[in-house]
Amino acid sequence: MRRHYNGLKTAALFGVLWAVLLGIGALIAAGTGSAAPLWIFAVLGVATTAYGYWNSGKIAIRSMQAYPATETQAPGLYRIVRELSVKANQPMPAIYISPTQSPNAFATGRNPKNAAVCCTEGILNILDERELRGVLGHELMHVYNRDILTSSVAAAVAGIITSVAQMMLFFGGDRRNANPLAMIAMALLAPMAASLIQLAISRTREYDADEDGAHLSDDPLALASALRKLELGVQRAPLPQDQNLVNTSHLMIANPFKSGGAAKLFATHPPMAQRIARLEKMAGRPLA
Repeated sequence: MRRHYNGLKTAALFGVLWAVLLGIGALIAAGTGSAAPLWIFAVLGVATTAYGYWNSGKIAIRSMQAYPATETQAPGLYRIVRELSVKANQPMPAIYISPTQSPNAFATGRNPKNAAVCCTEGILNILDERELRGVLGHELMHVYNRDILTSSVAAAVAGIITSVAQMMLFFGGDRRNANPLAMIAMALLAPMAASLIQLAISRTREYDADEDGAHLSDDPLALASALRKLELGVQRAPLPQDQNLVNTSHLMIANPFKSGGAAKLFATHPPMAQRIARLEKMAGRPLA
């Protein structure tokens, strides 16, 4: 059992997402006499989720313009990933390197047999081997915990809620039966609620991967040290706000964009200070 009960929290957040979706469905049914539009969006959402989940690895790798790395090119990277995979009794994932100086890393794939790990050139330049091992332990645990499925489902449900709510705002249904103010309120607030819940799920998964990855690498302070360097490194060399990168940014160990002000509310990653504090608590002492 995990100390932070993140699995239970994720289940509760999914429950709230579905409750919002059912609430919208009830308003649509009251306003139009039919819930058919909701089912149409639900089918489209499931289809989109299935495609994204099945191809998530290819999409993420392509967005970072990453290339497959051979063991000759990156012997240290291969050694660390192989050691961690063997320790976890899991298959060796494919390894990619992204030619960007923005320091980051991510793992993707629908299951351990189809997993891939990608490190940017920037992260390989600023982390020592111990810190890199902590980062890779974190990323591999995302795959082992099936976080790709979790994030795909959360994104799909949030997308359905947003689309249906927008449809309600513009078309409104039969105003003889529906409460116009309720329709407008739901159309405006539902997308924001869905986005915040989706982000909460993403943040929960990050805490989980930090804890499990630290156990896998047997070195929580190494991961804490890496996160400190990544926070500074990303601020010096952030990724551009390209939509393809935005769509895959939740996979990365650190928020790859400059953050500040209201952007922090909608960040896919929890604050670095909180993540580092949790890791230091695991180790029983603060990082020097």
